[in-house]
Amino acid sequence: MFTVVGLNCFKKGRIMKNVAIVTALSLGLTTMVGCQKQGRVELKTEEQKVFYSIGTMFGSRLGTLSPSESEMSALTQGLTDAAQNKKPEVDPMQYQTKVQEMFKSRMEIASKKTKEEGAGYMEKFLKEAGAQKTESGLAYKIINPGSGKKPKADDTVEVHYHGTLSDGTVFDSSVERGQKVTFPLNRVIKGWTEGLQLIGEGGKIKLVIPSDLGYGDHGAPPKIPGGAILTFEVELFAIKAPEAAPAPEAKPAEVKAVKKKK
Repeated sequence: MFTVVGLNCFKKGRIMKNVAIVTALSLGLTTMVGCQKQGRVELKTEEQKVFYSIGTMFGSRLGTLSPSESEMSALTQGLTDAAQNKKPEVDPMQYQTKVQEMFKSRMEIASKKTKEEGAGYMEKFLKEAGAQKTESGLAYKIINPGSGKKPKADDTVEVHYHGTLSDGTVFDSSVERGQKVTFPLNRVIKGWTEGLQLIGEGGKIKLVIPSDLGYGDHGAPPKIPGGAILTFEVELFAIKAPEAAPAPEAKPAEVKAVKKKK
């Protein structure tokens, strides 16, 4: 389950590692590709349903690459050869760098297209009554300003939120789950950290967050594509100040020294 608490977990430093993992796991989908040429498989056993689930979970990553039919066939052939212990036609180790380069280049192409589509959405939103934009590029509209007490970046907040893509697709919603969420405000995406400081307790705000204040060019597959603008309606219920760090325990030697002074 995707939750806003994990919005900042996608770190750029982990992208190349994730690419390798996703590449390997995405191969699970190719078994379905080979089978589809002979007709769809009827999922009768629990084992078949497990493998089907693996395909849906990791195969969705392939959508970012927009593979052609011949590329999907090559992917299937590689999977089959490896599974049957056949000698590979190319050395996979020599292609690791090219795999990463392909993921990067095709993700950038997809991200650029998504940004272009999102630009019109942002422009339309800013024409709405009460819509504003900060220097960082964050667009927002205050629905209810709330009380005078506003959160600071290091505060913990309790909220309800409803998140959608520019086409209206809901990618996450605590409202739909019927459960409020509590988290430190400085541990989520930049658009949230900045936007929630604009309202007080009891307030509600609509945030339209550009990708550079959200998930960037790489997104958070499979629900958030690279370059995506994110729209949130957030209601702020409570603000909790950060807890003070506990005093360090005295070491045995320090305790002994104090006793001697007495």
